[in-house]
Amino acid sequence: MSTAALTRTGTVLADLLPATTASRARVRDAALVAGGAVLTGLAAQIAVPIPGSPVPVTGQTFAALLVGTALGARRGLLSLALYALAGMAGMPWFAGGASGFASPTFGYIVGMLLASGLVGALARRGGDRGALRTAATMAAGTAVIYALGVPYLALSTGMSLDKAVAVGLVPFLLGDALKAALAMGALPTAWKLAGRRD
Repeated sequence: MSTAALTRTGTVLADLLPATTASRARVRDAALVAGGAVLTGLAAQIAVPIPGSPVPVTGQTFAALLVGTALGARRGLLSLALYALAGMAGMPWFAGGASGFASPTFGYIVGMLLASGLVGALARRGGDRGALRTAATMAAGTAVIYALGVPYLALSTGMSLDKAVAVGLVPFLLGDALKAALAMGALPTAWKLAGRRD
């Protein structure tokens, strides 16, 4: 693939994986969707409790945003939908080995599903090609996660919205900034490396 093709919008990193026929493309896409769900489930097991908060720090949100960005909106959304549905059905791969949808943190999972679609759509428009664009893409996805996760946390626990913000958003801002910084380096670098393969 030419460097010009790599830099044009409409392409995400997963599109660079070869598939010479339609059936091979479907197999590739199915493998990517399943792999993204598994990656998110594994990353959710990296969970550090926050004193006074029912929401732990996990690698789950970072994985969900990377999956959406690398796979694109449709595959990213399907991947996180598979992750969410399997977890709701009893697969113990939500944060800390949890499953089901009765958890006060389930709103974050729904937020991750929608965020993966958003960052995937932004990536198709070049949102993962440079450091600043990648940071903006990650910030938009993170905002969607909190927009659903924090109100759900408040409703499911009976705490006020202010309290939910204090325990379900504020303690995670520094970590989210670090995750965005990682993505700012990783995603544009992946595009540069892909361009050098020609």
